[in-house]
Amino acid sequence: MTPDLSSARLRGDTAQGGADRVRQWFARYKILALLLAVALIWLFFTVLTHGAFATPRNLSNLLRQMAISGTLACGMVFVIIAGEIDLSVGSLLGLLGGIAAILDANRRWPIEATIPAVLALGVLAGLFNGWLSTYRRVPSFIVGLGGMLAYRGVLLGITGGATIAPVSDRFVFLGQGYLPRLVGDALALLLFGVLAFVAARQRGNRRRYDLPVPPLWQDGVKIVGAGAIIFAFVATLDGYGGIPVPVLLVLLLLGIFTWVATQTVFGRRIYSVGSNLEATRLSGVDTNRVKLAIFALMGLMCAFAGIVNTARLAAGSPSAGTMGELDAIAACFIGGTSMRGGSGTVYGALIGALVMASLDNGMSMLDVDAYWQMIAKGAILVLAVWIDVVSRTNRR
Repeated sequence: MTPDLSSARLRGDTAQGGADRVRQWFARYKILALLLAVALIWLFFTVLTHGAFATPRNLSNLLRQMAISGTLACGMVFVIIAGEIDLSVGSLLGLLGGIAAILDANRRWPIEATIPAVLALGVLAGLFNGWLSTYRRVPSFIVGLGGMLAYRGVLLGITGGATIAPVSDRFVFLGQGYLPRLVGDALALLLFGVLAFVAARQRGNRRRYDLPVPPLWQDGVKIVGAGAIIFAFVATLDGYGGIPVPVLLVLLLLGIFTWVATQTVFGRRIYSVGSNLEATRLSGVDTNRVKLAIFALMGLMCAFAGIVNTARLAAGSPSAGTMGELDAIAACFIGGTSMRGGSGTVYGALIGALVMASLDNGMSMLDVDAYWQMIAKGAILVLAVWIDVVSRTNRR
């Protein structure tokens, strides 16, 4: 072999090794990369808006906007992990929000009756979607596409194409209210205590089962870092009214869905169904029931999102939830959920929703044309899926 060919092959091997290292980094530190992307996006828009983007008021509004797509993403991440898709969630959000507005503004139902009724309708709609997909063998893509059209049509029919307003002040509080600052600070302290307790318990469990225990300083750095983020988050929001109620709802859903995904048999079965459906079925798991429950949860999240959206707007709009399904799906993919199913995290999906909301908010502040906003969001979605494909190819 000639020296020129040898050096060319060496350069090619070096370049391939560098590409492999990048792929491994993305695969291993995907969430860290997302957080870095959020920080860079915020820094970019802060500079271009001369600091206006990073004000407590704007960040509070940004998080409130993210709450809608974040709520949908909490349910959608389970659907995608299980190897399915639901395109009806935006229209179902609008329909359930419209029903909530009609019951509150027109029928004068008390909020104690309106919310449970809308949540129940959301679960029933999710069960119907799941029944068609699992027991009637209609592909979930087609079920969602049909639901997107049908639910939007029902919404236009019951509202007559007109906005339903005004909703009651108690209802509006769910979308526009803030927690008292003392309550928000107390919740931050409670969350910090829970994180420290969980870290200590994990160290104890690892010792009990003779597993490697990381150095104490390493866990200490993690806890201190998480505490710094929590208190900075609360202090920023305290600078403008306190913690918004929709943001608190999303944080509660984050905790609940993360616990379900990581600490329950049902959560493990969701990942198993998405990884290998046939093997899961042969192991004795009723895969149809698992998928039915996932779609029911998705319907419940649509109900929560519809209620919060109606409360935030103080009205039920016939156009509410338009393109909401695409934002939720994009948030999941950007957050690291695999389009092939079997892998993904709830917190990753919420970070993806934060990326999308940050782009919307920042570009709106800069008066960027709507078409450029859509182009940017589409490009980021394709990039996120490409990273997933590259990282999986590397693992094989």
